[in-house]
Amino acid sequence: MAQTRFAPDRGLTSRMVMTMFFIGLLYVVVVGALVVLLKGAWLIVLVISGALFIAQFWFSDRMAAFGMGAREVTPEEAPELHGAVDRLCALADMPKPKVCIADSDIPNAFATGRNQRNSLICATSGLLRRLEPEELEGVLAHELSHVAHRDVAVMTIASFLGVLAGIITRAALWSGVGRSNRDNNTAIAVLIVTAVSAVVYVISFLLTRLLSRYRELSADRAAALLTGRPSALAAALTKVTGQMARIPTRDLRRAEPFNAFYFAPAFSRENAVQLLSSHPTLEQRLDQLGRLSAQLGRP
Repeated sequence: MAQTRFAPDRGLTSRMVMTMFFIGLLYVVVVGALVVLLKGAWLIVLVISGALFIAQFWFSDRMAAFGMGAREVTPEEAPELHGAVDRLCALADMPKPKVCIADSDIPNAFATGRNQRNSLICATSGLLRRLEPEELEGVLAHELSHVAHRDVAVMTIASFLGVLAGIITRAALWSGVGRSNRDNNTAIAVLIVTAVSAVVYVISFLLTRLLSRYRELSADRAAALLTGRPSALAAALTKVTGQMARIPTRDLRRAEPFNAFYFAPAFSRENAVQLLSSHPTLEQRLDQLGRLSAQLGRP
């Protein structure tokens, strides 16, 4: 990756490599199952899934922006936001990403993009309205570290296999419906493909969740060290998490598909099953920032 002043994280790098290795292994298993079981239909599925993969990888920033209702803003439209991003990019020695605002009362932010020169950072209007300048810079530094470390691109690729598994499951079910010659071999093939796809989806889901939780801690650490103000990031995290309880449940459910990319998960309460959570607990994140504050000699 292009060198920046964000603190490197070998633990994050090793986890990204491990995640991509297992995702690639799973992909080979899926392709093998398609070749053996779907016979003539596997080529069509591969073409469609390949097209979806390319679209998701190359246009992930636009897809995320569209899904979140984000729009790119000029420095004249959002001078404070652009000013904060300009300062942080200069401090981190990295290219400036596209700057967007999502008209949503949910206080949150996210970043996406396959590399530093094709990236996007987005803050919601609810976040801009609630945070102080130092707190906002902490959140933006957190999101920029995702771009610098390229874990956003890895998450995009890794999450794709789960989507592909779902497509294959539907294709397998569809291929076994409406046939006049429903023999035992066809039924067995459909069941096997469906079972393999379900297992792949579960494994892919768990891998992305484990990586997602670590990368959030890594981004908190990198942002705190870059800005030198862990307490400001902790204050922003506490404020954002506390405000989630005031957001209507309907709005939180609409935002839930983007939780893995958010600064803080769009939940009104802690997830009961931590293994399924896309983020570490608030206590874990605050504890890390507290230790960093002590190391830097700040309250």
